[in-house]
Parts: sequence; structure tokens; C-alpha cells
Amino acid sequence: MDLNGPRFSVIVPVYRHWALVPELLAALEAQTIGAAAFEILIVDNDPVGGLPGPASEIALPGNARLLAERAPGAYAARNAAAARARGRSFVFTDADCRPPPHWLAAFAAAEDAAGDGMAEEGEALLAGPIRMTWGTPPSSCELFEALRGIPQERYARNGYAATANLAVPAAVFRRLGGFDADRFSGGDADFCRRAGLPVRLVPEAVTRHPCRADWADLSRKIRRVKGGQIAAGSRRRRLAWTLRTLTPPVRALARFARAEAPLAYRARAIGVLFALWGVELAETARLLAGGRPERG
Repeated sequence: MDLNGPRFSVIVPVYRHWALVPELLAALEAQTIGAAAFEILIVDNDPVGGLPGPASEIALPGNARLLAERAPGAYAARNAAAARARGRSFVFTDADCRPPPHWLAAFAAAEDAAGDGMAEEGEALLAGPIRMTWGTPPSSCELFEALRGIPQERYARNGYAATANLAVPAAVFRRLGGFDADRFSGGDADFCRRAGLPVRLVPEAVTRHPCRADWADLSRKIRRVKGGQIAAGSRRRRLAWTLRTLTPPVRALARFARAEAPLAYRARAIGVLFALWGVELAETARLLAGGRPERG
């Protein structure tokens, strides 16, 4: 940690989706906290690409740096950025997220209210809500993601949070050795559980996240998540996820059926739900047969 450095290091891994980055950078440039208070670390995580390339064509603001990490996976990329970050806190988000102008200011206010997280007894992980957005009219895949969402509020109650909107004291991150770089999914929950610290929801630190609009993107994400569940973690946890996968998604079905959405929308989302269960079953069988987890 650089005591003369910025308060926050905003860390963003990017795997080939460079068209998403300019809009994210524009949202970060609009932060009310001011550019001197944070740095932006964009990490090119394409193992077959490299700098220069599409990444080097991005116009960076003065407080941003472009890094490269060839080890595959967003968690490896985040660790690489954290190793070179100067902020007192690391704020993780994704290239397709769109934080409003008060986002970092809300995290700063929450840190100040908790004693800045500098003393060990005041340490905590801070999570912001994630609000899903979709096109008009929404595709069936978007309807599924809109109804499922990324329930950061529920995650925080259970002691973890998604890296789409998570702030971690730099000292805590380094003490734990960062994320499990071998994971392609689930590394955020694993890190939060290893930290053993409270996960405090900061309602004002909201960000927006688009729903995946097509089947290829959505099914690829489901396979990646399944790899994190079945191929990583303790034997007990892997067994629990395997058994859960074999069970029809009745709880999700009930949530979708009760959702405040037109019946036709709910029906389309439920159709995607069960089609994706088939993807989960096939991916679980592949992983149990010795297949390698898929990255997203």
C-alpha cells in the first residue's frame, strides 16, 4: 500500500470484450469522488493476445493503467492487478458494469463510518447492490437473468459477495494472498469465506449490470459457474453442489412463478431455467468424467 497513493484501486479484468470498456471508463470518469482519489487498473486477460492489440487502442483517462495477465481467468487477472495497485482499498467490478457517479463516494462514506477499515477490529468487506438492465423488448435469456438477478443483498447476508461490486481493504486482500487464481468461477465467495469478516451491504453503492441477451453467452456462463462448483473447493462442498445439480430447480421455479412480471415473461424465463438445467446436468457429467472447467 502506498500511503501517498489513491484511496481506491478500481480493478477490472477484461477477456476480449474491449467494446464494453469505453462506456465503463466514462462512468468512472464521472465519479463525484474525483479522479485523484482513485486509480483504475484494466487487465487484459487474453492468453493468446497481448499488448499492443485491441486493448492498447482504448483511450485511458489520466488515472488509469493498462496491465496484462496471461494466466487464464478473471481471478488471476484481479490478483495481478492487486499486486501493482496503490490504493488503500481494492474495488472490484466488471467491464460490463455501469456504476453511477456516486458509486465510489458511497463506498468512501461507508468506510469512514466504520473507521476506514484501517484497524483490524474495523475491517469488513463492503458490497454494493447490482441492478440488472435489459433491452426492449427483452429476449427470453434477458428475462431469465432479470428474474434471477445477482442478489447481492442475499449474498451479503450469507457472508459473501459478487466481484461485480465488492470493496476489500488492501491489507486484508494481501494477508489472504488474494483470490484462488485456479478458479474460473466462485472465487469471490471462496475469498469472502476465507476472510471470515463481516460483509456489509452499502445500499447507495449500486451498479448496473446488463442481462445476457443470447443463449450462447448465458449457457457459457452456466458452464463456467458449474466448473467453479464441481471442480473446486472442498470435497464436501463439491458433493453438495453435485447433488444440488441433480435436483430439479424447483425453488427457482417457485421464485420465478411469484415474480412481479407478466405471465408470458415468467413463462419464457421458466423455459430458459429448465433448458439451462439440462446444460448444468451435461456439464456436471463432463466434469465428473475428468473434463477441465471452462472459462467465460
